Amino acid sequence: MILLETENFIAVNKPSGMLSIPDREGKEPSLKIMLREKYGDIFTVHRIDRDTSGLIVFARNEATHKHLSRQFEDRQTKKIYTGLVIGSPSPASGTVNASIAEHPAQNGTMIIHRKGKESITDYEVVQDFGIYAYMNFRIHTGRTHQIRVHMKEIGHPLVCDPLYGDGKPVFISALKKKYNLSKNELEEKPILNRLALHAFQLSFTDLDGTLVELEAPLHKDMRATLQQLEKRMATKK
Repeated sequence: MILLETENFIAVNKPSGMLSIPDREGKEPSLKIMLREKYGDIFTVHRIDRDTSGLIVFARNEATHKHLSRQFEDRQTKKIYTGLVIGSPSPASGTVNASIAEHPAQNGTMIIHRKGKESITDYEVVQDFGIYAYMNFRIHTGRTHQIRVHMKEIGHPLVCDPLYGDGKPVFISALKKKYNLSKNELEEKPILNRLALHAFQLSFTDLDGTLVELEAPLHKDMRATLQQLEKRMATKK
């Protein structure tokens, strides 16, 4: 999971389903606790949702923690996410500028609300597969569930999103006309069964002013899904 380790920070490619930092109860394992066991003092700079995979950076000393935290607060970092959404967004690129607030009745769910916090997401379709579209997102603000809420707002929620979409997993049989179970399988297992969102790129300046540009490769489940979608498109031509 470690992408880069320096004396100032550690960059990690977090798997989906793992907490970035401990929750209030502290019962479940988190990335921060695991890193602390290996490296000692670890400082939280930012976080990504539990269900989102990808790039996250932790500081290794107080000076770096302060330096990086300020960049995130002042929107001086560049954050690019990548993911699959349902359908084909039109136009294929644009900006969603819609304030986000916590749902008054549903804990942990966010909504578009004029009295919420400013939230800005740039989006761009990388590959349009018809049933799904593979997209890049640049977030200028760091609100909870920001990309998920904004994609729902434009009518194209993220694939496998149980909160803002249909939550349905992706099966190869839905993408491939002639699909047969292997002899050892009693039932088909989904090729993708988690939120299709990945923190892909992050850039910031280190303590000495050096520009750091990081990239986290897609995990196996999203890579496999994209391969199947590309094959499906190729057979349609």
